[in-house]
Amino acid sequence: MKNLLVTGYRAHELNIFDQKHKGIPYIQKAINRKLIPLIEDGLEWIITPGQYGVDLWTCEAVISLKEQYPHLKCSIITAFLNQEEKWKEDKKEYYNQILRSVDYYGAVSKQPYSGIWQFTARDDLLLRKTDGILLVYDEDAGEGSPKFFKDKALKKQQLDGYVYINVNSEDIQSIADEYDEFII
Repeated sequence: MKNLLVTGYRAHELNIFDQKHKGIPYIQKAINRKLIPLIEDGLEWIITPGQYGVDLWTCEAVISLKEQYPHLKCSIITAFLNQEEKWKEDKKEYYNQILRSVDYYGAVSKQPYSGIWQFTARDDLLLRKTDGILLVYDEDAGEGSPKFFKDKALKKQQLDGYVYINVNSEDIQSIADEYDEFII
C-alpha cells in the first residue's frame, strides 16, 4: 500500500470544540498505532480531506511522524477552495499552520462552495487515488459523517480489494487507559 486515505469524525461530532481537549492526543496515538506498521511496510502518502477534526489531527500526527519516517508525505485535498472561510479564527489559524507543513494541498473544485456535488467529487477522487482507508468511526457510538466513507470504502473493498482499517472508541479508550496507568 502506497497511498492511504485517513478521515473520520469532525470535531463537533465528538463534542470537541478547541485544540486543548484532552482526547485529541489519544485519538492521534490510536491513529499512529495503525499507521506505523503500514509506514514500515512502505506507505508513502497519507491523504485527508482536511476537515476540522480527525483529518487535521491526523495531519498533525503525520507531521510529527516524519521526523522518524522522512519519506512519509502528507496531503490535504479539499472539496472546494477556502473551506475554512467560515471557521472561527482559532480554527483558521490551526488549519493554516497545518497547511504550511503538508507536502501537498489541493482542492477538487477550483471554486468556493456551490453544492453537495463538490463533496461527492472529492470523495470519489480520494477513494480512486488511494489503496485503502483508515477511518476513525464507531457505529456503536452513533452514526456520523464518517458513515458515508465507510459505506463507499466497503463497496470498493468488495470490488477491488480496497483496504479498510477502522479506529473505534475502544481503540482510543485502551490507549487512554495505557497512558493514564503510566501517569500515576
